[in-house]
Amino acid sequence: MEIKHPSFYLEPDWVKIIRDRASEAESMAMLHPDQLAIIYDQAWFKILVPAVYSGRELSIPELVRLEESISWADGSVGWVVTLCCGAGWFGGFLHPDKAKAIFNNPLVCLAGSGAATGTATIADNGYVINGTWKYASGAHHATHFTANCIIKKGNETVLDKGGNPLILPFIFDCKDVEVFPAWKYVGMMGTGSDAFRITNLAVRADCCFKIDPEAAVGQGPLYQYPFLQLAEATLAANISGIAIHFMDLCADVFNKKQGEDRYSEAQKALLSQMLKQLTNDLESIRRVFYAAVDRSWAILQNGDSDNQAWQDVSSTSRKLAKTARECVDQLYPYCGLQAANPESEINKTWRDIHTASQHSLLTFSVS
Repeated sequence: MEIKHPSFYLEPDWVKIIRDRASEAESMAMLHPDQLAIIYDQAWFKILVPAVYSGRELSIPELVRLEESISWADGSVGWVVTLCCGAGWFGGFLHPDKAKAIFNNPLVCLAGSGAATGTATIADNGYVINGTWKYASGAHHATHFTANCIIKKGNETVLDKGGNPLILPFIFDCKDVEVFPAWKYVGMMGTGSDAFRITNLAVRADCCFKIDPEAAVGQGPLYQYPFLQLAEATLAANISGIAIHFMDLCADVFNKKQGEDRYSEAQKALLSQMLKQLTNDLESIRRVFYAAVDRSWAILQNGDSDNQAWQDVSSTSRKLAKTARECVDQLYPYCGLQAANPESEINKTWRDIHTASQHSLLTFSVS
């Protein structure tokens, strides 16, 4: 199975602009307007929005390849596109009138959080929302926010059928949300992944939705794909794209070392052999990963369900993320002090992968 280099899916001019503005995006702590202009022009925030709402409604195989490519261009841009277009997938579960009103905007962007750190108290015709949520990538240009809330009836927590607290997702207009600084980490500094809070906000019942294939309003297999595997595969693709960017930069560094007399022939050979081996290792797991994703999509398109296919997506996503991080770590010590310079592209890429790979979803093996 041939897997193309991420550069295959992007115009060279896009890559240049995205990378040229990466340093400014870090300083601004949010994506640069020139980066956003490409995102809006290509409707990347609408990759998973139902076509009926002017979305692109890409297939899962197309999605992960594109997201890996965008993250190869720049980690922060790829991460924001992935998280925000992932929230756009919720359009397949929203009430149609609500979805039309939201996605009619060509600059629509949904940021949010999956943590259940808010409450939704049942009220007449809707709910009253209170809570604070962290890590809302793309918060500073979001038109809407999504967040999970624990459902309350008065002071009592509503329980689901299993006897656990009932947690449901909600969507809010950005005007009803207060964003405040909270992202102070070494990498992904251009994502603007700050926190937000909502205080005593009354919302209508149609702001609440349910992420479940049986609750899907959107037609087609995209909204039948399991949310867990969708999240795992897209995050793994991001980490892979950042790793490939790092390894491309490594190749440039190592090529320069080949022409320097201070390195012995044995040392030069070691650099070449190491980069070749690690590149092959990453390509090998990428092929396994994409085969698992493609197979899961084909099964779903046929109207079938296969638990092993979902398990394969989960396990290969973790293996891809682990291999990508380990390849970068093995190469890093041979890149010299420029790799430790926070103003260098290779250091930014190193910081990005070591921040993105901390996501808890891909930390542990599948049980």
